Amino acid sequence: MKRIIIFTIIFFVFSNIISQNLYEVMGTIVNSKNNQSIENVNIVNLNKVIGTSTNINGEFKISASVSDTLHFSHLGFKSIKVRVTNDWINYNTNTIIELTELSLALEEVVVYEMKLTGFLEIDIKQVPINNNNRYSISGLPNVGYESSVRPTSAVTKALNAIFNPVDFLYKIFGREPNQLRKLKKMKQDDQIRNILANRFDREMLIELLDIDRVDLEFLITQCNYSEDFINKANDLQVLDAISECYEEYKVLNRSIKN
Repeated sequence: MKRIIIFTIIFFVFSNIISQNLYEVMGTIVNSKNNQSIENVNIVNLNKVIGTSTNINGEFKISASVSDTLHFSHLGFKSIKVRVTNDWINYNTNTIIELTELSLALEEVVVYEMKLTGFLEIDIKQVPINNNNRYSISGLPNVGYESSVRPTSAVTKALNAIFNPVDFLYKIFGREPNQLRKLKKMKQDDQIRNILANRFDREMLIELLDIDRVDLEFLITQCNYSEDFINKANDLQVLDAISECYEEYKVLNRSIKN
């Protein structure tokens, strides 16, 4: 009986070690419509937080362990997630992965002409002005917080920027935040940073941080970033904003405790 128990324990320990080993998996991404290879498909290992992209022939290689999830995305195609299997690793096959084109209906766009008079002092008043403000905090290494215009005094806005409850960050990420460790890895991986710099859909951030879109936008709002920033920033800027918010929160929290 003892031998069976010991054997079972050894088997599970060995299986766990095997599942954590890193291997190089490869594949080719093609268009499901015509089987043509797709270049520059973004591939991210959501578990290891590393990224790559396909070459001109649609081929890719990426490090992964058994049961890791790979996220594939490309402009104009539906994003998919694929689980790394034992067969994929053991046979080291060039797996063919198909992406499906998205059918998007374009909405009518109306462009209104700005009526200019030719007089600078008059015409400049027609240019929309972004009234978002950014407040720096003495002693903090980063720039500070951005706060959108609200019907309050400047003093109130500054206080809101400093004392806004960033505890929501912990409500999302937890006391022992695996997501925050992912956040740091995302900032260190050049390939992922390049991917995020060219994206505005938040999809990759949502997948990597394992939170939904509503929580992500609410998190940025709680960090006193304006609606204008939320709507216009690329995914890399949002990543840096969340990271900056967390670092400043740690400094403020440490100061309060001391």
